[in-house]
Amino acid sequence: MAKSNKAQIEVQALELDDSAVIVEKAKGFWARFGKMITYGAGALVLLLAGYIAYDKLYAEPKEVKANEAIWKAQQYFAQDSMRLALEGDGQFAGFEKIAKNYSGTKAGELAQFYAGVAALQLGDFNKAVTYLKDFSTSAKEIQAVAWSRLADAYSELNKDAEALNYYEKAGKHFPEQEALSSENLFRAGLKAEMMGKTDQAISVYQLIKEKYPRTERGFQIDKYLARLGVVK
Repeated sequence: MAKSNKAQIEVQALELDDSAVIVEKAKGFWARFGKMITYGAGALVLLLAGYIAYDKLYAEPKEVKANEAIWKAQQYFAQDSMRLALEGDGQFAGFEKIAKNYSGTKAGELAQFYAGVAALQLGDFNKAVTYLKDFSTSAKEIQAVAWSRLADAYSELNKDAEALNYYEKAGKHFPEQEALSSENLFRAGLKAEMMGKTDQAISVYQLIKEKYPRTERGFQIDKYLARLGVVK
């Protein structure tokens, strides 16, 4: 997930036999499968900026100040300068300070989301969980991305049950976004396989096959079902 451009998850690593899949459980799930984020950093900035855009004539002063404070951190985020985005540069505040100083505003809440994603990319998985676990929004697409990144952080902390739960939640939360939903369901299926939860993995893979057959994961899913003995 560290780069803006979309990367492919290694197919060979996903075609391991059952015993090798169990071994993979002990390795860095984020390092292997987290490189592909549905949105690059720049695209996330545009998505979230649109969410908080509104007529400032009707905004409360704190909201206006929060919007004014967040722009530089967003710029650093779009440039993949995650340390500066998170902590600031001495002149402009980072997402951590903005989230603290402007809690209760839309920009402050989104700074919390940004802080979690930036911490994840910097490898501070506990901090990522701290920010993302309590983030909540009515914007379904953003919430789905937040849960997916939270699942990545939990996976790196070897909290597989929590990771599986949030991958599946992310996959089912915003079905209209087929690429995002199918990708998160796919990660849920992989995690379920690694945990030995074969029935749950089959259920998730079948959901991809039924609901998202024309996505990238939908085109691939039969081979994963075949590996589990469901299709030939």
